[in-house]
Amino acid sequence: MTDTRSPFAPLRHQTYRTMWFASLASNLGGLIQAVGAAWMMTALTTSENLIALVQASTALPIMLFSVVSGALADSFDRRRVMLAAQFLMLVASLLLAVFASSDLLTPGLLLMFTFVIGSGTALHNPSWQASVGDMVPRPDLPEAVSLNSAGFNIMRSVGPALGGVIVAAAGAATAFAINAVSYFALIYALLRWKPDYPKNPLPRETLGSAISAGFRYVAMSPNLEKVMVRGFVFGLSAGSVLALLPIVARDLLEGGPLTYGIMFGAFGVGGIAGAFLNAGIRQQLRSEQIVRTSFTGFALSAATIGLSTSSLITFLALVLAGICWVVTLSLLNTVVQLSTPRWVVGRALSLYQTATFGGIAGGSWLWGYWAEEFDPTNALVMSSLLMLAGAALGLRLPMPDFRSLNLDPLNRFVEPSLGLEIQPRSGPIVIQVDYDIADEDLPEFLSLMAERRRIRIRDGARNWALMRDLQYPEIWTETYHVPTWVEYVRHNQRRTQADAETTDRILALHRGGKVRVHRMIERQTIPSTRDDVFHQPHIDTH
Repeated sequence: MTDTRSPFAPLRHQTYRTMWFASLASNLGGLIQAVGAAWMMTALTTSENLIALVQASTALPIMLFSVVSGALADSFDRRRVMLAAQFLMLVASLLLAVFASSDLLTPGLLLMFTFVIGSGTALHNPSWQASVGDMVPRPDLPEAVSLNSAGFNIMRSVGPALGGVIVAAAGAATAFAINAVSYFALIYALLRWKPDYPKNPLPRETLGSAISAGFRYVAMSPNLEKVMVRGFVFGLSAGSVLALLPIVARDLLEGGPLTYGIMFGAFGVGGIAGAFLNAGIRQQLRSEQIVRTSFTGFALSAATIGLSTSSLITFLALVLAGICWVVTLSLLNTVVQLSTPRWVVGRALSLYQTATFGGIAGGSWLWGYWAEEFDPTNALVMSSLLMLAGAALGLRLPMPDFRSLNLDPLNRFVEPSLGLEIQPRSGPIVIQVDYDIADEDLPEFLSLMAERRRIRIRDGARNWALMRDLQYPEIWTETYHVPTWVEYVRHNQRRTQADAETTDRILALHRGGKVRVHRMIERQTIPSTRDDVFHQPHIDTH
């Protein structure tokens, strides 16, 4: 029977409900500020490229810093990381308001302040998105992701229009000040939240090691690689609409800040519709069909916006664009979360954001440059063609079917007692596992070991190899290295319930009792002074 979960199910959980409503206030302020920044740039310069760079300056730091932010989200208290991000954006917004009210803003300063605010967003987002799984049970996670999109787009439907009214009536400085005040709701909610994070007896990973582990996990997860590629292409092509919307409002529709705010709000109206349509769409269509349809719908919207001079037609096209935007990004975000265990979810989400917002930042610059060299209509039509190419990309890189893996820890590993006393950072550690495999089981065994290799390397193993004994060919030995003993323990704790099938099938093929596991530490036998090894005896020729 088809699961017909309520889209509002996550709101039953008090912590999530409090954070969701606080995020509404923060998002409203951010969108009012976005309208103020975009329209102020149109007053400071006539350059289409600089106007488009306002969006790029917000998206670029998300591309640059999300990987580090994701590592921080997985290694530190996420609540504290989010508080630091909120205070950073609060200070930047206050300074932006002061400079704007004092008539000290230049295009460069405006881009600098929006870049700092974007940096705060980059720091905040991985921790916030990873924390959703800490606030709601896993079955409610898809609805929680959609509800986050719905909340943001509820504000995007009214925030830009309200921002347009504020900018037209009181100026951009007032919009910036309102944004600064809006941060206090989320700061208050974060200060009240007392998350109960599971205790990890292992020492915290270094930042560099955590980042490397995140890259390695994504690189060894085919589903996540597909999400990254499609997210980048979507951001690169779809970023044209929001980047060029101020120019569309000013030049194609011959309007002012209120026109821009209303058109921006139309995009938000579509986003709300897309968020609430998500659950029903997922029940009717497969993931690739959803993504391909959304790419195509956005392409149609972008071309229509570029060719239209009618406010009504542009408004309707923006509603469709908002629907496609939210449906695509919500699905990609959900696939990442449901394909990633808790220990690395922040880093996986950060890499997804790096890909998507890197595309948006690059697209903002590309289409702004294109609009300046040619015209906005040409840029929007060309971006729609790239969007169609992104839809066709699904023929080679189809999205995985929407399903939830059991990524809870397997918890089968028991740290063995050792005959040799070592320290947590002792190493390198070499692991060898012997299997006794019958000839008739070799094809299945080798296929399973290929999957085993992916899991091992994904979870931190190095120099993985499979060897066959020449004297006793039924004996196969799996070998790999880890840098230290603590990394060996960490490697085994990363195994999930979804990995158990591969392990169990391999063990079922092994003949005899338990497999024999050799845990060894490397010891260098070369003398410390290389002269002892390479010294050549002196021969007296006299």
